[in-house]
Amino acid sequence: MRLARILLTITVLLYPCLGRAELVLVASVRSAGIELNHERAENLYLGHTTTLADGTPIKLIDLPNGVLRDDFYLKLTGKNPAQIRAYWSRQVFTGRALPPREAGSVAEARQWLTDIPNLIGYLERADVPAGARILLRLP
Repeated sequence: MRLARILLTITVLLYPCLGRAELVLVASVRSAGIELNHERAENLYLGHTTTLADGTPIKLIDLPNGVLRDDFYLKLTGKNPAQIRAYWSRQVFTGRALPPREAGSVAEARQWLTDIPNLIGYLERADVPAGARILLRLP
């Protein structure tokens, strides 16, 4: 009986980790030749730069507040949700940068990734629209 309780407790604690799909950073269908590494992606999503290495201006999208967004920023930047909110508050207040444009839903983000050139966003692997190119997989 005790062993069953221990196994149930472990399962409940690990459940959130078991169901998560792979997060990927993707370039829109109408983007050509975008190459991105983890450091460059982090610099883009923290507003340190707004262009690729070749000078191409890039637009970014965020998913709505929630688990996927929190998971993305934690994996990409190592910052938790409270740290990201504080970071962007400072950036906006000081006029240094504006946060990525927020989609109202995953469906809206998928639509933008289909229609808008030079756009980068993140989704679960299963939600990537046809023709969009995966730039980076987040462990």
